[in-house]
Amino acid sequence: MMNSRVAMAAWWVCGLLPLLLLAVAADGDSEPLIRLPTENGHAPAPAPGPAASAPEERVTKWAVLVAGSSGYENYRHQADVCHAYQILKKGGLKDENIVVFMYDDIANSPENPRRGVVINHPKGKDVYHGVPKDYTGEHVTAKNLYAVLLGNKTAVTGGSRKVINSKPNDHIFIYYTDHGGAGSLGMPNVPFVYAGDFIKVLRQKHASKSYSKMIIYVEACESGSIFEGLMPQDHNIYVTTAANAEESSWAAYCPGMEVPPPSEYKTCLGDAYSVSWMEDSETHNLKKESIKQQYEVVKARTAPPNESSIGSHVMEYGDKTFKGDMLFLYQGFDPAKSYSSYFRQRLPSLKGAINQRDADILFMWKKYEQLNGGSEEKQRALTEIKETVLHRKHLDSSIDFIGKLVFGFEKGPSVLDAARGSGQPLVDDWDCLKTMVRIFESQCGSLTQYGMKHMRAFANICNNGVSEAEMKEASISACDDYDMGKWSPLVRGHSA
Repeated sequence: MMNSRVAMAAWWVCGLLPLLLLAVAADGDSEPLIRLPTENGHAPAPAPGPAASAPEERVTKWAVLVAGSSGYENYRHQADVCHAYQILKKGGLKDENIVVFMYDDIANSPENPRRGVVINHPKGKDVYHGVPKDYTGEHVTAKNLYAVLLGNKTAVTGGSRKVINSKPNDHIFIYYTDHGGAGSLGMPNVPFVYAGDFIKVLRQKHASKSYSKMIIYVEACESGSIFEGLMPQDHNIYVTTAANAEESSWAAYCPGMEVPPPSEYKTCLGDAYSVSWMEDSETHNLKKESIKQQYEVVKARTAPPNESSIGSHVMEYGDKTFKGDMLFLYQGFDPAKSYSSYFRQRLPSLKGAINQRDADILFMWKKYEQLNGGSEEKQRALTEIKETVLHRKHLDSSIDFIGKLVFGFEKGPSVLDAARGSGQPLVDDWDCLKTMVRIFESQCGSLTQYGMKHMRAFANICNNGVSEAEMKEASISACDDYDMGKWSPLVRGHSA
């Protein structure tokens, strides 16, 4: 029988939205040691292979850390990135080789019960102190991300102007955490990151011969769709994602979970996949743990056995030939873990995790509950919940209606929801996908992070040959009487 805490968590997952709607109505060998240029005062060992013939080339570990959201309700994404930075910093990476993207609006938010402090675990220490503020606020954009990855300082707008100026022998680690949808990753400043563009950037980076190997970790709903059928296997890039191409990822350390945050927190502190890889890295000697070993540990923890209603399937893409590499080659090595072995105490369960797309509603509701009855602030909180839920309902119903108008009443829903087979990309024409999103938003309002769940529908509209004129006509029919208000793309910008 489930205990009371698990039962409460299940209530949040399965019963929260209906309640709010009611309220509205009323393995291989490891490589030789690669050192940082200044590590222990020694010059770096040359990388194996042809590049070893160029001793002047320095082997450096680089990292790009991206939190693609803003707002205190999305606390967990910036907490994830701050935590990742602390792990890499302890691992010996220098700030000049770590590029951080985060909106930077949670540490000092009035909502934060520990002002100036960010935690990523209920009993965790502050992970915010010392984090480089390379790209914050309005400078956290897809355009800047692409420029940073390509080492193109002239294309960067604002921020520290730090880029990945890597050399042919270097290793790169990319970690991205945010909301996602089929073929897309969120950004606090639209447009979103689209898979077609992101893979194009990775191909350009490979063509520039400016790295030896790269690993990418992505935390987002449907994150597998960014790489499914698109990720080359011959670019020396290994990828893992929190979810497959069709499912949500999950928030962790949320109110009501078996392991909840401290009582003063009303929001989730982390994400299941993210805290799993980071807590694994923190408790291991990374000279003794391989990429493959971490993948298996994280995969098992992110999809708990006998918990079919929660969790997601951790996936891998790209070049899997160097999974036997030790993690220190990418994440660095913390000398304090010199005597740690691979085997260790099991990490705590993440039972009761919350669907990423419901975590903001959970925060709003917990905030509402804790406010004084009858106060103006409490009334404003309830109004915000109602408006958010109503816009969610509007997005769901209008996209469903567009599908019926375009494909017929019977076929519409199934055509919009159809998933392509394994190994096939989400859409054939990525420009078409962006166009359909813009047409919809122009008539029906911003998709928001919640609406990213409908990206597959737009992709299927493209894959079935619907014209721009047909899409516009259907969108007008579905949304002509909807007052977009603050959801207008004129206010929020277009997602594509």
